[in-house]
Amino acid sequence: MTSEQLFTYFPNLTDIQKQQFEQLPALYEFWNNQINVISRKDIDQLFERHVLHSLGIAKVMPFLPGESVLDVGTGGGFPGIPLAIMFPETQFYLVDSIGKKIKVVQGVADALGLKNVRTAHSRAEQINEQFDFIVSRAVTRLGEFYPWIKNKFSKNSRNKLPNGILYLKGGDLAEEIAESGLKVTQYHLKDYYSEEFFDTKQVIYVKG
Repeated sequence: MTSEQLFTYFPNLTDIQKQQFEQLPALYEFWNNQINVISRKDIDQLFERHVLHSLGIAKVMPFLPGESVLDVGTGGGFPGIPLAIMFPETQFYLVDSIGKKIKVVQGVADALGLKNVRTAHSRAEQINEQFDFIVSRAVTRLGEFYPWIKNKFSKNSRNKLPNGILYLKGGDLAEEIAESGLKVTQYHLKDYYSEEFFDTKQVIYVKG
């Protein structure tokens, strides 16, 4: 997948946003040679498997100016970095328990000039702030994830869905959802994207 194919899914990007997305492959190639945060196989599929996948959340939830979003276990910056490019007036806080990954994320954010990104070498449980939405990409099972962040939601909801979790997951989730005891809404990414990679991928929404 090329950047041009990515842009067909998001036709209203500004020139600055397009430039930022186009910089991502070289930036991750540079950082990955120093600190391995993306598998070699996936670096060649960066737009599809990382950027477009992250932006599945944007298809479900267009964040509003002034909203705040916490990305838990951001790894190399996914989904937080692509979402921060997509929503430059939304504030993103990207955290990971592995310091060297946060070094990469901060380096990428600085190179792109993203003023709406903060980073921290931290576990979700240690964050003492409140957010409109919390995003993550398959860090752990939903039932384990929810207790980490259940008290971190702002009470004032302004968006089309109440403040809550937007969690990128894949595969058959029936057992995991039942085990969690949570009321969830499932958004299938194959409804938004035509690539085979997304056939089993979902965004799971849980009200905060």
